Amino acid sequence: MKKILEVRNLTKIHGRGCPACIDNTGPEADTNICPQCGSVVAAHGVSFDLHAGEILGIMGESGSGKSTVVKTLYFDDAPSAGEAVVYDEERQWNLFALNAAQQRWLRNHRLGMVYQNPHLGLNFNVSAGGNIAERLLMSDHTHYGEIRERASCLLARTEVLPERMDESPKKFSGGMQQRVQIAKALATQPPLLYLDEVTTGLDLSVQARILDLILEIQQELNTAMIVVTHDLGVIRLLAGRTIVMKYGRIIESGLTDQILEDPQHAYTQRLVASAL
Repeated sequence: MKKILEVRNLTKIHGRGCPACIDNTGPEADTNICPQCGSVVAAHGVSFDLHAGEILGIMGESGSGKSTVVKTLYFDDAPSAGEAVVYDEERQWNLFALNAAQQRWLRNHRLGMVYQNPHLGLNFNVSAGGNIAERLLMSDHTHYGEIRERASCLLARTEVLPERMDESPKKFSGGMQQRVQIAKALATQPPLLYLDEVTTGLDLSVQARILDLILEIQQELNTAMIVVTHDLGVIRLLAGRTIVMKYGRIIESGLTDQILEDPQHAYTQRLVASAL
């Protein structure tokens, strides 16, 4: 299977940092806050590979560092150390060596993000269709009729009625806002999609429809995805492989069914037991 993303030793420290930060934080220290300088080690030494069409789950409680990983990979946050390479057709992108213009191009053309909070992923000052049009315009689409047609198709694909295309996302429910976010992220058919707690706060029936939609997209478009969540049900349904994080470190990784059926680390065992 073709590799699409390679991450090695990704580290993010909030604060000035000091030589003691790494040794004094992590699961063994039971904190991600350095006792000497007060810096927060949000992630340290995170390494993994992702292949085309694969869904990788990143699981952990709040403060585990799981969202930090996708935020650095989507250029929302600059890493403190590490490397990440996107393998895109015949080209390789060393993410953390790109300048601002290259980052923007990659975000607009080859990456997609769906945030837990739709206000981060949508422009609430334009219509649902306008949000998709914004992304298409950034990626070199210029024909008004074609953009509108594509926006209408994407919204229909994500179960947003075409007649609501010209309405503001402010008028939509949380579940519909998430579907517009997904439609916007898919507008440029990116080979790599990040999903950060996309079902949190939604009703169970809405969650189920969003998850079904994500699986359909993955099977239809062969999109590789990283799904960040604290919800074991989401991990079980979507992810073929899973990483478990605690205090910024990976403590367990492997096939999802193995991790959920036979967790090795005591922390993972507690997570699984609490969901039963």
